[in-house]
Amino acid sequence: MLTVRPYEAKDADAWDTVIAESRNGVLLHRRGYMDYHADRFVDCSLIVERNGVPVAVLPANVQGSTVASHGGLTYGGLISTSALRAESTLEVFGKIAGFYRSKGIDRLIYKAVPHVFHSFPAEEDLYALHRSGARLRRRDIASVIALREPFRFTDERRRAVNKARDADIRIQPNADPSGFHALLTEVLRRHDAVPTHRLDELRLLQTRFPEHIVLYEARREAELLAGAVVYDFGRVVHTQYLAASEEGRRLNALSLLLAELIGRYAGRHYFSFGISTEQEGQVLNGGLVAQKEYFGARGIAHDFYEWAL
Repeated sequence: MLTVRPYEAKDADAWDTVIAESRNGVLLHRRGYMDYHADRFVDCSLIVERNGVPVAVLPANVQGSTVASHGGLTYGGLISTSALRAESTLEVFGKIAGFYRSKGIDRLIYKAVPHVFHSFPAEEDLYALHRSGARLRRRDIASVIALREPFRFTDERRRAVNKARDADIRIQPNADPSGFHALLTEVLRRHDAVPTHRLDELRLLQTRFPEHIVLYEARREAELLAGAVVYDFGRVVHTQYLAASEEGRRLNALSLLLAELIGRYAGRHYFSFGISTEQEGQVLNGGLVAQKEYFGARGIAHDFYEWAL
């Protein structure tokens, strides 16, 4: 007997247990991560249970008559354990639609988890979306390195890394993100953008997940030249933020930093650089994606579906 019910704060431990046992959940889906910005969203998450035992969760927020999975996450969707199979996923999607319709909601924006972040195949949700008449609304392209397959830096990138090594640049972790956040803010300001996380939020998340959210910096003596905030998902390592100063760019400090990180995490399955698209996937930032491809990365899709309930 499968049932769907709203998430409540008292369910936090049960929710995180599902994420830990799931086939497609990552750090982003844990309540300690999701709830850092709970004040910005009206939570409308669901828990799926079989005979009272949680087997899946749906991170979600509501705005008006639209639910998204989730507005504060890069990707979400139905996070399921191996207890949920193809037929039961179809049943769950029917129950999700029924629940939201009963609340006056008529549309769900579904942000599917890209397959490289799965620990085990988990695309029954895509089939259920197809069966439910959902349409592909947006597609971004992200770049990842398949670390366990042959890949290579371009000759130009290798020269840049060697040049940075000759400049006596040192790579080290830093528990204090204030200097890097200031640099990141300065870099993004040139593009009329701001970091997704405020400094206090980044500090909070580092405190909650010190082994999974790590800042690495490239410095020459005391000068900060470049930095990367790494999200360690286990099988996948993701660069959440990258930034370099003018001097850092001149010295290729970010190239050295990324080369060191790729080597540090060589035993994982994928190294993720994130998306290189703008305007909801309609514009490809050619320069940005090329920089990632120079390290041997290639593209995967981040898909968004619109489901009329």
